[in-house]
Amino acid sequence: MKLKYLFAAVAFAALGSAPLSAQPLGIGTMGQGTSGYSMGSAIASVLAANGINALVQPASGTSAFLPLIDSGELDFGIVNALEVAEATAGEFAFEGRPLENLRMAARLFPFRVGVFVRNDSPIQSISDLAGQRVTYGFTSQLTLSRVFDGLLATEEVGPDDIQQVLVPNVVRGADDFAAGQADAAFFAMGSGKVSEVDAAVGGIRFLPVSTDDAAVARMQAIVPQAYVQMVEPSESLTGLREEMGVMSYDYVLVAGAHVPDDAVERAVTVLHENQEALTEAFANFSTMDADAMYGDLGSPWHEGAMAAYRALGQAE
Repeated sequence: MKLKYLFAAVAFAALGSAPLSAQPLGIGTMGQGTSGYSMGSAIASVLAANGINALVQPASGTSAFLPLIDSGELDFGIVNALEVAEATAGEFAFEGRPLENLRMAARLFPFRVGVFVRNDSPIQSISDLAGQRVTYGFTSQLTLSRVFDGLLATEEVGPDDIQQVLVPNVVRGADDFAAGQADAAFFAMGSGKVSEVDAAVGGIRFLPVSTDDAAVARMQAIVPQAYVQMVEPSESLTGLREEMGVMSYDYVLVAGAHVPDDAVERAVTVLHENQEALTEAFANFSTMDADAMYGDLGSPWHEGAMAAYRALGQAE
């Protein structure tokens, strides 16, 4: 492990374009079919095109791979800002075991989540989920239970009001929905898995989220980092059939404190300079603000990333 990072440090010393050692930097993500996996794949491909050898390493959930970054077994990870804050503080899913070696590397783009149902379902709103079979639990993605609770709270629905179809992660939940074992499923918009389920069941649609101030306040009481955006339909957002409010929060790239500063600085610089290539690889990167990759999200930043942002004029 030490030899690996010695090679990385030498390769990055001049921030040149020469590739890293044959052993790639690992990027932890959720499983194939998720937006997190698609983000990681896009980042890995752009880094590789710019001389940085990186490899996506999917896992069952963020609760599984974040500790590997903390321990130095993985280098980077794709997570949301809420998970990073919980992990570094040792709260909620990480109660009593803070991951003190996680560092923020880049703010990526707003991540949009929601609940989808079949096109012909009588369920029309979040409030209609009461009494219905809905995917829940997410034991491999523990933070998502709280995110989903925040979504339900917009219409004053609680987890006890639904028939919980317990699943370890959102991918399993989508599979159970497609198999007819659930009436509604929670997932990220723009995910490959959503398109797969859409084709399998003859069409799905997402439920709208209220933009009412009181509804948003109830949501943020549970998930402070979340907000509601008005989003228009697009080819990349399967199941979004009309403009509507959508629950959103920022997705980020994190790095382990063990990753050399020069390595992180160069990776951040490459991402900043290649939004078009990132978007070609994964359409959701079109909503990334390359000039706002740094910001106060309540978690510590990697010094290599800070060096990049100071050079880019995003930080002092």
